[in-house]
Amino acid sequence: MAENQSIVTLNIGSQRISMAVFEPSKSGGLVLKAFESTSLLADPATEAVRMPQTRLAILELAQKLKVGKTKVRYAVSGQSVFTRFVKLPALDSDNIEQLVTFEAQQQFPFPIDTVVWDYELLEGGPGEKEVALVAIKSDALDEINSCVVGAGMTTAEIDIAPMALYNAFRNAYPEVVEPVLLIDVGAKTSNLLYIEGKRFFTRSIPVGGASLTTAIAKEYGINFAEAEGQKVTNGIITLGGGHTAHLDEAVAAMGTVLRNAMTRLPTEIARTTNYYRSNHSGNAPRRVLLAGGGANLPYAKEFFEEKLGLSVEYFNPLQHVTVAKGVNPEVIQKEAHTMGELIGLGLRSTGKSTINIDLVPSSVESARAADKRRPLMIASAAVLVGGFAAYALLGNLAAGKAEKEVDALETKQKELAETAVPMEKLLKEEKDVKNMANAYVQAKDDQQFWPGLLIDLRNHFTSEFTWITDLDPLFNYDPTKPNDPKIKNGESVVKPEFANDYGSSLLSEIKMDKPDAAAGRPRPAAVAAPASSVPMADAVRIKGLWRQNPANQNAVNNLIKQLRESNSGHLRFNIKGTDGKDIALKDEQQIVKILQATTDENKDDYAWPFEIIIPLAHPVAVK
Repeated sequence: MAENQSIVTLNIGSQRISMAVFEPSKSGGLVLKAFESTSLLADPATEAVRMPQTRLAILELAQKLKVGKTKVRYAVSGQSVFTRFVKLPALDSDNIEQLVTFEAQQQFPFPIDTVVWDYELLEGGPGEKEVALVAIKSDALDEINSCVVGAGMTTAEIDIAPMALYNAFRNAYPEVVEPVLLIDVGAKTSNLLYIEGKRFFTRSIPVGGASLTTAIAKEYGINFAEAEGQKVTNGIITLGGGHTAHLDEAVAAMGTVLRNAMTRLPTEIARTTNYYRSNHSGNAPRRVLLAGGGANLPYAKEFFEEKLGLSVEYFNPLQHVTVAKGVNPEVIQKEAHTMGELIGLGLRSTGKSTINIDLVPSSVESARAADKRRPLMIASAAVLVGGFAAYALLGNLAAGKAEKEVDALETKQKELAETAVPMEKLLKEEKDVKNMANAYVQAKDDQQFWPGLLIDLRNHFTSEFTWITDLDPLFNYDPTKPNDPKIKNGESVVKPEFANDYGSSLLSEIKMDKPDAAAGRPRPAAVAAPASSVPMADAVRIKGLWRQNPANQNAVNNLIKQLRESNSGHLRFNIKGTDGKDIALKDEQQIVKILQATTDENKDDYAWPFEIIIPLAHPVAVK
């Protein structure tokens, strides 16, 4: 199966792993020669074993398709990467690389030397340039790539699922110019792709098939694996207007659970559409396509038509792809809407892809550099062998010429030695400038961390049953200690006198200075703490009020769950165990205090205070 012209593509989802083998057609398109897929148990409680399961799944698919030690193009899921769309000022093309690198340093919520990143220039609005920035933590990418290498294959290119899906759309629907929304419903996340001609925008929503399975498990008190089986066997999404009247009572009840869980996705779609229209000058979609394994549930298409008020159809990326005779047509017909990423990756090899993202792990980058040097090394070796042969043949006649060449080389060496000193000086100056620039970038990152955290909290503290009254960054916080108000754990980076007189501040410290004659009270002035005493905030304390919702659920726990699932990059919900592996923090390890109606004195109170502490994703200097 692994001929020289074979194109092997692999889509690594959080629950579904699929692989395809293509060959280029005579017309420059693709011919699908083979396709296989398998599923993992995407139980959030078994996240630690997902990578070993992924490695075994890839090995199983490689053996079924008999691809052997082949170069493979693969895509990672949108939830694994950080994606930003940034408008660029009008500059000469010579400055684009420098400008994009600067923007990447500002946009990524972690140091740029800890990530692998790439970008693609896009068409923006009239007179605008836009760039798509994509980044993934280096250690996360190395872990994924090790699964591919462990299956006996080598890495050709690494894309991300939304970009590969966009390339497949452009190939399958080249004539479509109206605004299109492509909804790719995955296991843990759903990717929303807004496409207008050559314009493109994407966002990942933390709602997918696993959310539906979790809802079933919670409703019926069963484990995740059993709930997944029930969803696949009996699951449907009920519709409005008495749709459940003709259904079996148990099936209708489960369908209602799935409908309620899925309703969050249309809400997020509406919110993202508004953001796309206001921030990227886009138009509301007039056509909707469904893709991904999470769209397989009966009545999913009708559910989205009902909620979005638009005609919905299943995505068919195979419209301009030839299917070979050996491929089962029934499987292709059933799985076509899940194959977009595989086809988009295959188009990379034919040069017909519109967006070309390549996230290169350090190991792959080293191998590519070695491949580039190999021809030069072979040529050098050939020249060296030829030189020895000529030396042997010419004998003493060549000896005199060689001595002259040695003299010339010694002269050249002396000349080079004279230039070494100024070059070393320049290199030292370059190093000093680089260190200064890195310090500036780090300061800029710390400065933008807090506004990003505030935006993150605002996006997820949206419940009408909670109010935030105070935010306080902490240092010396240990999440492993019991959250007992009597035990001191973490110190505020905000000076007490400032908190008492002027309110808490997340971005600066102040001290009382000379009296303000106009106000008749002391005036605040900024204080620059000595470099050795700058505190490093490692957690944030959130205080507020909450009240019981109609479903009698604890709103504070629900908000912590939303923050945990958002994977924003500002907060962390795990700690390192003694074995070096991540251990998820439990809600009770983060909730310091939740008061509620327990006595006759406060049972009629409208709301009760709460206090939670959440560790930051990384320490941030507060100056």
